[in-house]
Amino acid sequence: MPMPHRTFAQLAKRRLVGKEGRERIREVRTLLEELPDYRNGPYADLRKWLLAEIEDTRVRSSAVHRDSIAVRREGAAQICLVGPPNVGKSSLLQALSEIQIKTGDYPFTTLRPVPALTRIGGVLVQLVEIPGLIEGASEDRGGGRALLGVLRYADAIIYCCQAGADPAELEVVRAEIAAAGIAKPAFLAATRADEAEDGALARLVAAFPDLQVVPVSILDEHSLDAFRAAAWRLTGLIRVRLHNQGSVDSEPVALAPGATVADVADWVHHDLGATFSGARVWGRSARFDGQRVGRDHPVEDGDVVEIVR
Repeated sequence: MPMPHRTFAQLAKRRLVGKEGRERIREVRTLLEELPDYRNGPYADLRKWLLAEIEDTRVRSSAVHRDSIAVRREGAAQICLVGPPNVGKSSLLQALSEIQIKTGDYPFTTLRPVPALTRIGGVLVQLVEIPGLIEGASEDRGGGRALLGVLRYADAIIYCCQAGADPAELEVVRAEIAAAGIAKPAFLAATRADEAEDGALARLVAAFPDLQVVPVSILDEHSLDAFRAAAWRLTGLIRVRLHNQGSVDSEPVALAPGATVADVADWVHHDLGATFSGARVWGRSARFDGQRVGRDHPVEDGDVVEIVR
C-alpha cells in the first residue's frame, strides 16, 4: 500500500530543504521514482509539483550564476547577521550550522553573503552572514548597495559587535542601514563575550538602548541556546505539531501569529485545507486536551493538531 499522499508531501519538502542546483534536482528525481504512478488525484498533483521543481531549480541556478549576490530563501524565516568587518560573524554561523566558512583574524574574510540553515525548536531558520559593511555602504562603497539589497528582503537583523569593541564601529553600520531606509526587527549579538572585560556589555547596553543585547560565545553552548531563542523571537512565528495516525510529528510547522486550524490543514495540502471538517487540538489554545474544534479555531505556539476530515 502506498504512503499517504499528505505524508509523502511532507517527506518530500523535508528532503529538499537545504538542497540546491544539481543536488536538488537529483533528490527530486529520486522522489519521482518513489512516487506511485497514478495519472489522476493527489499523487498526480505531487508529480506535477516535483516536475515543476526541476525547472524552477534550473532557472534559479541560472539566475544565481549571473548574479551571485542573490540569496535564495530557505526555511521558515531569513535573518541576516550584520556588523563591521571581523567581529566573528563567520565563526558564529559555523557554530550554529554545519556550514564550513573560511575564517581569519583580518577584515573581509567573507566577500559575499553566506546562507546557512540552523534548527531552532525543531524549525529550520536561514541565517545569512552579510560581509562587513563600511561607511558609505548606502552609496555603494565596498559593494554595499548589493549587500543592503539582500538585507532589504530579509525578515530580521542580528547586529553583531565584539563585546569589548568600541560601540562606534556598530553605529557606523546602523547609520548606513538607516540611510538605505531599512528597518527590521533586530537584536544585538555581543560576540566573543567570553573575552570581554568587566563593563564591556554595560557599554553596549548604554550605547544601544533600543536593542536587546545578547552576549554569545562559540565556546559556550548555553549562550548559543540563548542566541537561538532570541533569533526565534525575531521571526514572530508560532510552532504547531501535527498529530497523525497515533503519533506526533517531531518537526513542527511554522506559521504566522493568528493562524487557524484551516492554515494548518492548508500547509499539509491545499486539497485537505479545502475539504476537511475540523480538528482535535492539544495545547494552550484548547480548553481541554483533544478538544474538537472548527476550521476557524486559532492555534497557539506549542499546540498539537490532528486534522479531521
